[in-house]
Amino acid sequence: MDFYYMPGSSGCRAVIMVAKALGLELNKKLLNTMEGEQLKPEFVKLNPQHTIPTLVDNGFSIWESRAIAVYLVEKYGKDDSLFPKNPKEQAVINQRLYFDMGTLYAAFIKYYYPLFQTGKPGSAEDFKKIETAFDLLETFLTAQDYVAGGQLTIADIAILATVSTYEIVEFDIAKYPNVARWYANAKKVTPGWDENWEGLMQMKAFFEPRLAAAEGK
Repeated sequence: MDFYYMPGSSGCRAVIMVAKALGLELNKKLLNTMEGEQLKPEFVKLNPQHTIPTLVDNGFSIWESRAIAVYLVEKYGKDDSLFPKNPKEQAVINQRLYFDMGTLYAAFIKYYYPLFQTGKPGSAEDFKKIETAFDLLETFLTAQDYVAGGQLTIADIAILATVSTYEIVEFDIAKYPNVARWYANAKKVTPGWDENWEGLMQMKAFFEPRLAAAEGK
């Protein structure tokens, strides 16, 4: 199956880790969005929203990393451990996935991505939204080792991709002991962590000089 991606993208890294957990090989096709390659007609035909990651499996095209993750585990999972069939367990996983997309990762975009347009991060209010998101994640992880129950699921993998992104911009994860404990364990038990970290190092190369300039270093 073809996988259109960039190594630094959080969503792309999440899908790579899910595929690794399932024992799937992705035919990775680098798509340089910085150069506008996502706007080529042949790619827009696959994905009218021209976003990454995009997966094409035997002619079936799907995008949005969390949707891809669910598709992969439901089609190729040897069991349902990463996305249980139990409706209540599944509902919690879905909630965490939506939390990741709409709150935790959205807060990262809002605060850090202005560095690319203006050379400065977002406002103090935007940073407060990050802290609120981590406060919620801290609560989710009270007295449990995984974000959506008693075992590793795709919710952990998606949130791991996001939290590790915060690490490379030197956000103080240690302020949240439950999150820090979960993060240390997730790095050990999640297949594909090494590739996730390699992608982050590429992303860090983009962010580091901009953060330094914003901080006057």
